[in-house]
Amino acid sequence: MNLFKFKRNNPGEILAWSSYDFANSAFATSILAVIFNHYFAETVAGGPVGIPFQLLGFTIQIPGASVFQYSAALSMAVVIIAAPILGAISDHSQNKKSFLIFFCILGTLFAGLLFFVREGDIVNGALFFIIANFSFAAGNVFYNSLLLDISHPDDMGKISGIGWGLGYLGGGLCLVLNLIMLQNPALLGFSPGEVKVYHTFPTVGLWWLVFAIPLFIWVKERKIPVPIVKINFLRAGFQRLSTTFRNIHRYKQLLRFLLAYLFFNEGIETTIITASIFGAEIIGLDSVQLIIFFLIVQASAFIGSVLFGYIVDAVGNKKALLFSIAVWSFIILWARFIGCFGDQLQEFYILGVLTGSVMGGSQSAARSLLASFTPQDSSGEFFGFFAVCGKFAAMLGPAIYGTVVVFTGNLRSGILVLLGLFLLGGVILYFVDEKEGIEAAA
Repeated sequence: MNLFKFKRNNPGEILAWSSYDFANSAFATSILAVIFNHYFAETVAGGPVGIPFQLLGFTIQIPGASVFQYSAALSMAVVIIAAPILGAISDHSQNKKSFLIFFCILGTLFAGLLFFVREGDIVNGALFFIIANFSFAAGNVFYNSLLLDISHPDDMGKISGIGWGLGYLGGGLCLVLNLIMLQNPALLGFSPGEVKVYHTFPTVGLWWLVFAIPLFIWVKERKIPVPIVKINFLRAGFQRLSTTFRNIHRYKQLLRFLLAYLFFNEGIETTIITASIFGAEIIGLDSVQLIIFFLIVQASAFIGSVLFGYIVDAVGNKKALLFSIAVWSFIILWARFIGCFGDQLQEFYILGVLTGSVMGGSQSAARSLLASFTPQDSSGEFFGFFAVCGKFAAMLGPAIYGTVVVFTGNLRSGILVLLGLFLLGGVILYFVDEKEGIEAAA
């Protein structure tokens, strides 16, 4: 099989499109999954002791992990409101790249501003993070919808897999840079102890911006000819959103898939942003050890996401997704009883390899399945709905998990809730008819 052979014979454009995955995955890894979430929960928001919160005359102590989970959930709530409207507007204006550039710049700016967040600075830390995370998620609406502009249906899974694979490679390389900054600053010309954790955050914003440039320059948006008229795009976005709500029932399999995605993606999103906090509080890993752990995850995710692209094209998105959900369920169950074989640390690293092997593949397969269910002229609109489901999951999952931790004081307590989400999503996905969904889109 030829990795760089595509139906449209456009490997350069595909690599340019994939460069955005390479770019913004630095935010997904260093900010969401590894460094900032741990820094915010443990240093800024007080760790397991947390902060006091007054509710109905009672004082509730909210652990730092829950404060971060609630901040992540709030940023996703904003995305839920905005994403379908942005997607509909992008379809009507046929200018996805401009929206993507705007959110990329906004996200990189506020990722850099996290540098100024110190111990106890919960309000600014949460605010900067919420804006950056919103921009990251909103930009992905337009980035994902560009998949239809650069790919042929026959190799859509492969291209989506390449994007995810390069994303994990980019996120991993940025983590290597962060590890060098913290562990061996002399290699970069700094004195020992001069570089702190918060110095890594501006590098994430710069990485995201620089490596997004190839997409901005070389990816061509395939515009469908329409009469040129003066339009209020905000009003048009709301009108198209309303039309989508009225007509989306015609795409029964798409709706069924989105419901399944809502549940199993809650499990994925919550697991990703909780893993480093779990590793710190349950396993006892420090920042450097967590970075090394996630480098192992990134390496296995890079391999897994590329291979999954070919598996998808060979057996179909649905079967590949069902397999990945089964593996996710096994991972969560093992994590709940981690240490059952006698060595928590060793088991945690094994779970990291398993997680990486299906993390990129499951998300890649979900993206390509949606693309195969999506009419060409409504890509932004339907990917907006996809973002709503994904980000509703990213809001609800952390909120549920964070609340369980508040009332139990134990990170392990929410694990079985995540297992239930994976199983429910898998059951619904089992009843999705992939062939019928593709025919409906055509």
